[in-house]
Amino acid sequence: MSMPVQCSNCHKKVQLLRPGEAPVSCPICRVATYTAPYSYSHHCPPHQPPLLTLPPPPYSQIPPGTPMLARGCKRAVICAVSYKNSKHELKGCINDAKCMKYLLVNQFHFPDSSILMLTEEETDPNRHPTKQNMIRALHWLVQGCQPGDSSVFHYSGHGKRKRNYTLDEVDGYDENLCPVDFKSRGLISDDEINAMIVRPLPCGVKLHAFMDACHSGTALDLAFLCRIDRSGRYVWEDHRPPSGVWKGTNGGKVICLSGCDDHQTSADASNLSTTTPTGVMTFSFTQAIEHGHGTTYGSIMSAIRSTILNTENEDRDTSTSSPSLAGRLTQEPQITSSKMLKRQKKFSL
Repeated sequence: MSMPVQCSNCHKKVQLLRPGEAPVSCPICRVATYTAPYSYSHHCPPHQPPLLTLPPPPYSQIPPGTPMLARGCKRAVICAVSYKNSKHELKGCINDAKCMKYLLVNQFHFPDSSILMLTEEETDPNRHPTKQNMIRALHWLVQGCQPGDSSVFHYSGHGKRKRNYTLDEVDGYDENLCPVDFKSRGLISDDEINAMIVRPLPCGVKLHAFMDACHSGTALDLAFLCRIDRSGRYVWEDHRPPSGVWKGTNGGKVICLSGCDDHQTSADASNLSTTTPTGVMTFSFTQAIEHGHGTTYGSIMSAIRSTILNTENEDRDTSTSSPSLAGRLTQEPQITSSKMLKRQKKFSL
């Protein structure tokens, strides 16, 4: 029995292969030497397009270490990096993590045992937000997912932009997260995050990411970005890589809420009617849920925007922070998705 194959570069169906035959070169683009067979998941409805099996990326190996928590139908990775006792130190990240865990457990019924916390307060060194631990945690987040599962990734910390030279980015920049050891071990790029938790996501599984960091608008490299300006206008933009490289899911749904656009910085807040420092994005999201504005994605984003517009801040980008920024936040919350959403779509975790 023969199978259709698709070029991993131009995505054109090139020929039929019999099981066991070696991959062939693409006769259309003549660039890729790898062609992948389509595979159908028995969990996908008949109208779904066939799913593409892609070659594994170079960062697909899980670092060695202590096994993670038991898996469940709801699981979450909450990562907070405060960079304690360094010039990069942030005040609100640990509180962001605690607030997010409380919200997931008490509002969305996530089992406490299925929430993996990575913070500098953890006594277990395998739970510190190092680059290796963060990568291992992200692999755990999506491993063994089954239809009906729901996963959450929350990150609070520094974000950085770096120039991209592979035509993978619409704006020409990669977005990166900064682990606690980023000075010695390096950053975690949006390419890596996409390969670890977006591309493997199977049909029937949903993943939500919440990014409270600078330059985080497209931190998961999702295909579509809903740009929301200060007038409240919603416009979907196509952010699929100009290079044509595949960065979609394996049938699952991924939605990311970010505190700012890729070219903007995010903030710690100073007038949130509380003495506890926290990130503006995390605070705004938790307030939206607790005040009953979490019905739809549109209502959530409107509530987040309203809170941010009325918040004084301390910029999380220490290289650009200035007292003159207080009282006039410029960050615009963003929502990106593997598929375009309607504002009225019901929100659920």
